[in-house]
Amino acid sequence: MKTYWLNKRIWLPQSRDKVFEFFANPANLDRLTPAWLKFAIETPAKDQIKQGALLDYRLRIRGVPISWQSEITVWAPPDRFIDRQTKGPYSLWIHEHTFEEQDNGTLVGDTVEYAVPGGTLVQKFLVAPDLERIFDYRHKVLAALFNPNRFSPWSDKTNRSLPAF
Repeated sequence: MKTYWLNKRIWLPQSRDKVFEFFANPANLDRLTPAWLKFAIETPAKDQIKQGALLDYRLRIRGVPISWQSEITVWAPPDRFIDRQTKGPYSLWIHEHTFEEQDNGTLVGDTVEYAVPGGTLVQKFLVAPDLERIFDYRHKVLAALFNPNRFSPWSDKTNRSLPAF
């Protein structure tokens, strides 16, 4: 199985504890996901993220309904956590989230190792462009949420202004 890597970083002008707290709440994943994916969390909101936790989602990829389940395989607040897809569209999906104190803020890192059914052509022409769009959106939302001194036109899916943290 051929695997691919996605590495993304964004610096946010907030404390690591504050940024990690945001990521530790599964309900915030909806805010970080583009509306075109029609993302919905099925795991009850009262469930806490911890090592071994299972999180269930529904979404649409290119209009096709998908069920996705992730397991939290590493939970090390406030430094990092790893989720691994246990059910879903990928042959492999391991997503490491890191949080490093840097320059009076937090460097947030996303490293994803993944494999797709269909091989290199599916990866190059469908999956890679979609992942770039998803993570670009995620970074724009994070920048708007965590940079209260900067005007941003980004708003959530209900068209309310995003609050600063």
